Amino acid sequence: MQVESPSQMLIRFRAIFLDSFDYPESEILLALDEITASKYAEHEFKFFLNRCCHILINRWHMQPLIHSYIRDLITLFQSPPSRHNIISVRSKAIRRLHILVKSFTQSEQYVALRRLTLIISSDQVQRNTHQPLATLMRRYPYLYEHCLLTEDSTVEHKWTIKKIKAEVQKGFELDLSRYATWKVRCHQASQVDSIANTRKLILPVNNPTLLSEANLNAALTQFVGKVEGDYTYQELARAFLNYTQASCFGAFKDDLYEYLISGIDKEYGKRQFNQRLYKQLQSTLIDADDQKLDEFLLIRTCSQLLNFLVVESATSPQHFTFIDLIANQGTLITTGLLLKIVLICRKVKPLLAKRFAILFNHYESATTNGIVWLVETLEQLNVAYSIHFGHVDLSYFKQLQRIQRM
Repeated sequence: MQVESPSQMLIRFRAIFLDSFDYPESEILLALDEITASKYAEHEFKFFLNRCCHILINRWHMQPLIHSYIRDLITLFQSPPSRHNIISVRSKAIRRLHILVKSFTQSEQYVALRRLTLIISSDQVQRNTHQPLATLMRRYPYLYEHCLLTEDSTVEHKWTIKKIKAEVQKGFELDLSRYATWKVRCHQASQVDSIANTRKLILPVNNPTLLSEANLNAALTQFVGKVEGDYTYQELARAFLNYTQASCFGAFKDDLYEYLISGIDKEYGKRQFNQRLYKQLQSTLIDADDQKLDEFLLIRTCSQLLNFLVVESATSPQHFTFIDLIANQGTLITTGLLLKIVLICRKVKPLLAKRFAILFNHYESATTNGIVWLVETLEQLNVAYSIHFGHVDLSYFKQLQRIQRM
């Protein structure tokens, strides 16, 4: 890799792992035969081959001009090995290698590699409603750790993913800041001129989300402004924690129930949701009800709440409660409910991302026009995370909201 071009490296890679003959250094092929003949190969080879891929990927990613070779590397596995009629003492070893490589293409390691190529090679807002959900992976950096890392991911690869995540997140926050500032300028200018003239005078800024303009404006208003009475989500969470910090665990669960249902439509809550939520909380760590609330109890309670509200696990991806909430309360209120939980226990933020990664994986081959509810929620969570945990500048937007409330 230090002395050869990416295109030369792709030729080498194919010659070793796909064709496995006519390689310049014959001793390399003999070493590969030893690896594939190992009694551990059936289980371990996917990790070995994944590591070989990442040796190239981690280096190539540091040079944006050659990012396209990363996609070329991963798509190599989708083409069959070259046919050859050479009778060789290695024929058996070559057949064994082809079986192992095919098994690799069906592994979670290869799935993660394919997702990575979508992130690296796709940087435009996609609005084609008939595309698979998987093509939108780049848009949701909070999913990266859960969708792009596997059990054998190296420190170098984790660093690469962390770097990509930071770059994408920073870009989205900057675009969101620009959009919000543009909306405020348009509003201010429209006070003295017509909206049509205003938009001609002020250079427009693209909506950085896949939400409609109306839905994005609603999300900004919801996550920045007052949502229940005179409180923002941040202020509600702070007040709740101050009120319950000296409580016993049993009393805390009762207060948590009231905190969560305060933003839920009363008629919907009465039908079934409130009762199921209360039962979920009351059955959580019953033996600890008389103990003083501590961090462990808070984390466990909020973790189990997210399982209940979104999805339990990858092995049991049932999400009836989540679908029911969205169908009756809409994606914005549902996202707000999840945000309320994360704001009182920030250590479960990665767990919420993991719940959404499970849903993303479950629906990744579905076309987006059939799962609009999930795309909207993913987009709104992106906005909510940027506002509450990122560095997005919404000072002008907040100032406008204060003026409008006066």
